[in-house]
Amino acid sequence: MKVLVTGANGFVGRGVVNELITMGHSVVAADIDLSMLDVHVEKKECNIFDINDPYLYFGQPDVLLHLAWRDGYIHNSDSHMLDLPQHHLFLKRFFTSDIKVIAAMGTLHEIGFYEGEVDSNTPCNPQSLYGIAKNALRQDVLNMSALYQKHYMWLRAFYIIPQSKMGNSVFAKIMQASDCGKDVFPFVSGENKCDYIKYDDFCKQIAKTITQQSVEGIINICSGSPEKLSDVVQRFVEENRLDIRIQFGAINDRAYDSKIIWGSNKKIKRIMEG
Repeated sequence: MKVLVTGANGFVGRGVVNELITMGHSVVAADIDLSMLDVHVEKKECNIFDINDPYLYFGQPDVLLHLAWRDGYIHNSDSHMLDLPQHHLFLKRFFTSDIKVIAAMGTLHEIGFYEGEVDSNTPCNPQSLYGIAKNALRQDVLNMSALYQKHYMWLRAFYIIPQSKMGNSVFAKIMQASDCGKDVFPFVSGENKCDYIKYDDFCKQIAKTITQQSVEGIINICSGSPEKLSDVVQRFVEENRLDIRIQFGAINDRAYDSKIIWGSNKKIKRIMEG
């Protein structure tokens, strides 16, 4: 398959591009800056929102994986709401094209405060601008898929455990702090239980999902089980042999973070085992 990946220079994009290449697919990588992407693929440095006919511009791909998003780690940035109309128009141009599959990246933050297992039917009540905007785009994608009769996948991302210090996740920040010689890392209580998945597994799940057509709709990219945050962080420190102490409880927990939440992995298991 020929797969267009937007946001290919990002933390997730780089890993997914590598997985797609390993699987033997052809990749078109799009981003404003592609300097972090060191693999040999077709690269398009551009503002994707400025392209009138992206389907033709990117060489008529079979699959669109739309990862591009600003300020993903700044949950109440105004950019989430300001960029939403442009995401709609960009995706609409593909829904009205001859592309076979459209996949877009979602987030657990669409759900809002919730306790228990999350599946395709879990109600959404987002409590940050990031979650609100992503949830609105999810509803938009669902509407356009019905209107234009296209296969779609909404990839609802759970929490990623990175394997490098690149990125803006709390795990990457712990590694960065350790490299800077800091002895202590102030942290939240760590009592919440969430669904965590290793970076390589996360990228493999996405690559396998978007290159099949038997399972569609909302698909959780997850491990399928909750784990206490403090346990995950402490294990991360030990496995990476970091000389730093995590100061649990030094920072207040966010009010909108669920106490225990995990993803149903029924759909992703069918895909990975298929």
